[in-house]
Amino acid sequence: MEVVEACGKGTFSTAEPSTRRSFPSTDDEVVGFEKDAESIMKKLAGGAKELDVISIFGMPGLGKTTLARKVYNNSSIVNHFDVKAWISVSQAYNRMKLLVEIFKQVTGDKREMKEDVDIADKLQKTLKGRRYLIVLDDIWEVDAWEDLGLCFPKGEDGSRVIVTTRIEEVAKHLQHRSDPYSLRFLTPEESWELLQKKVFQGESCPPDLQEAGLQVAKHCKGLPLVVVLIAGIIVKMEREASLWLEVANDLSCHVLGEQSMKVMQSSYDHLEDHLKSCLLYMAFFPEDHEILVSDLLKLWMAEEFVENIDTENIEETSRICLNDLLKRSLVMVSKRSFNGDTEYCTVHDVVREFCLAKLIEEKYMQLTMPYSPNRHVYSKESRLCIYIHDDLVKQLDHCEYQLDKIPMLESKLETKCFGDCPKPLEFIAHPVQFNTWNYYQSDPLPLLVKLRLVRVLRLMDADYLPSSWTTAVQSLTYLRYLEISVKEFDFKWISHLLDLQTLVVRSAICNPMTSLAIWKMTKLRHVNITKFSLVWEDDDRAVFEQSSTTMLENLKTFGMCCTYVDDMNPRFWWRFPNLEQLCLKIEDVPSRPLFPIPEIHTRLQSLELEVKNGRKGYNTSVGWDNYFVFPSNLRRLSIRNMSLTEKIVSNIASLRMLESLTLIRGSRFWNMNYCWDVTYVEFPALKYLTLNIRDLTEWKASEESFPMLEKLVIKGYCYLEEIPPCFVDVSTLQLIEVEDCMDSLGISAMNIKKEIEETTGCDSLQVRILED
Repeated sequence: MEVVEACGKGTFSTAEPSTRRSFPSTDDEVVGFEKDAESIMKKLAGGAKELDVISIFGMPGLGKTTLARKVYNNSSIVNHFDVKAWISVSQAYNRMKLLVEIFKQVTGDKREMKEDVDIADKLQKTLKGRRYLIVLDDIWEVDAWEDLGLCFPKGEDGSRVIVTTRIEEVAKHLQHRSDPYSLRFLTPEESWELLQKKVFQGESCPPDLQEAGLQVAKHCKGLPLVVVLIAGIIVKMEREASLWLEVANDLSCHVLGEQSMKVMQSSYDHLEDHLKSCLLYMAFFPEDHEILVSDLLKLWMAEEFVENIDTENIEETSRICLNDLLKRSLVMVSKRSFNGDTEYCTVHDVVREFCLAKLIEEKYMQLTMPYSPNRHVYSKESRLCIYIHDDLVKQLDHCEYQLDKIPMLESKLETKCFGDCPKPLEFIAHPVQFNTWNYYQSDPLPLLVKLRLVRVLRLMDADYLPSSWTTAVQSLTYLRYLEISVKEFDFKWISHLLDLQTLVVRSAICNPMTSLAIWKMTKLRHVNITKFSLVWEDDDRAVFEQSSTTMLENLKTFGMCCTYVDDMNPRFWWRFPNLEQLCLKIEDVPSRPLFPIPEIHTRLQSLELEVKNGRKGYNTSVGWDNYFVFPSNLRRLSIRNMSLTEKIVSNIASLRMLESLTLIRGSRFWNMNYCWDVTYVEFPALKYLTLNIRDLTEWKASEESFPMLEKLVIKGYCYLEEIPPCFVDVSTLQLIEVEDCMDSLGISAMNIKKEIEETTGCDSLQVRILED
């Protein structure tokens, strides 16, 4: 079915691809792309006279080729250009054959070309002085453009090239004047419209099939490829609602038909091996689940899918892998952070279904493991299991289930296995849910003892674990990622986990903990404990001083520590020289500098500080703000409930690399009528400023105060009536967001927008006014 973008016999062939025109007739149904087509046709027929490249990118099956065909065959476009050509490039292409095909299409010459003809020169001379439109469908690499693009004259004839690709990086590299065009998913209504056109061929849908048809369309998840494939299935069925509903309820089986599998397989085959593992792992998250990127990267690290190659740290390598999958349109961004980084991501259902099928096919996992007490330790049926599901939990809890009958992965242990042994079985907990407490009355913690080689254990979704968790976890010596919810916690209970990289603990009470146990865990990279404070016993102090060379050099993030800034505690985070993110809650007025030697933390980029007692003690203390001198390389700073004295503001402004600043003060400051005066203060690199100061009534600034600001957010029921008018002169400002503030503040934001438009003639500033 050529309406899908897997058209053309050369797309998936490992041999030399066919160069024949793969586009079908103009009566192929196109739904949902009307505005997209209109926008692209304006770029084709209008704009600059110089050569321009319009790139359309998106995941497989989204309709890139279909959209390109729609505009290519439009009568106004046909009449606008002197000559046109359409070729499918694909992964494996032959430059000579592609150039010959373009030449034949633009000249109408069907004769065979002699081998000694310089086809590149011949084509360039043919196109020179003519307004041409060339479509390069399904480009995979920039090199393909470099091979072909040199033959396209760069005159001022209004010529255009359309490129379709599933790789964002390729689209951006080919950009001339027009921005790359990212294709969206169909809405449920558009999916239903396309489904009707394909099934009923111009006839109206019978009323008794309306509801069932809508359900089928909804389950196609907005992917035109799936709509077309499903239409091809149900058009051959009896027109009965019950049969259609069966298709809707079991759509995943139909989605992964032969053609759909080919579309996904082509992208998968060209992934590097480590990217394949990363992508397959994402299929274990629930359908449509928005995956927190920071967690995903740590999970990849724990499973050792990512190696630290050619980069400074493994976190950076993991993010590069994610960006690669995003650029290939196999993973989608579902939410971005304030600075544009990907905060949450997800995989389309079609991608997820493909990955689940691939996991079983490649024996990474088995979805069910029937109870078989006679199974041999090295049975050929064993599979690597990286998914703990409800059925498996029940079986593990079975009184006769013998875990010693199941092969366990013992890569770091000596095993007495002679001859050819199949890859043994390893249990890795599901990365989202393992909440057996909701299903079983028996104590599930003994199960953890059986899963002794688990690398990732995430039990945050469960209620607080019983105190016996400290015993159960003793056998899990291979853990690299541990996320738990407990009533009490101490480092000494998990200090035997020497391979642990990530530790996340939600505790019910603030746990006083001794610090010495943590120094054994030298592979720790990320620690986040919601409530804990440091306790220094006399022996601890002596040992700590004697071991002055002890460092946790791998630790990147640390928080949330409730601490007193006295003679000992700052020395604790001195021992984390490569720390990048730190979150501290200051219990009382400090008696020592928070960072006595700021130069120690040259890698610290993000700092969150909360003053627990607010105003108490700070109004009567003198000189406390001298203790808040921050590491010089900070890029993100968040301060909560701290008095913003002139010294504090000056210390913040001295951070020449600071890009993001968040200032929060709650209701305890309401009676102060605070004026934030930064008229003579400059924040040279600040791009993102968030103010949530409830007692803020006045704000003074100059045009020099925020020369690089891009986004301003003011929220939290503050009494501020006006944004300083000088923001009209901040040329970099792109967004002002006002949330739950006085009406006059929103009006002042709109006035700034209006004045910028009148002065520059550009609509460059966006204003959002949000209310509860």
